[in-house]
Amino acid sequence: MAEINNKFAFIFATGFYTGLWPFKGPATFASLVSVLIFFFLDTILLDELYLLVVIIIFIILGTWSSDRTATDNDKDPSKVVIDEWVGMWITLLFLPNSLVWFIVGFLVFRYLDIFKPFGIKKIERIPGGLGIMMDDIAAGIFGCIVLNSINIFI
Repeated sequence: MAEINNKFAFIFATGFYTGLWPFKGPATFASLVSVLIFFFLDTILLDELYLLVVIIIFIILGTWSSDRTATDNDKDPSKVVIDEWVGMWITLLFLPNSLVWFIVGFLVFRYLDIFKPFGIKKIERIPGGLGIMMDDIAAGIFGCIVLNSINIFI
């Protein structure tokens, strides 16, 4: 049973293997894939409340699976990308379902995730799966606030 749990944790933490992208930038690739998944979810769920439930489930499972997949030698492995999925989804939350917003959201989230301004870098120091997830959640929240603020005034 433990082997099945470990396998599921690995599959989930790697964003269903998107984190195993063989070229440079698995986090960027996973973020791009997550935009496509968000488009699908946003289209079929139609209500932000349902999207929030999905995001909360992914935060819980992502924290657990990231914790199980990380090792003492690699506290935040590049193959663990479920945090990028969640952060990207949070960034896009409440925005219109359109290609323009998805592209802008992708660029804003990647900027925030890579450069980690506004104290996001400090959040990354939280140990374990929670730390892996929280910096991307924070980047997603900042992205969501910025983009939705812009959307209000357009």
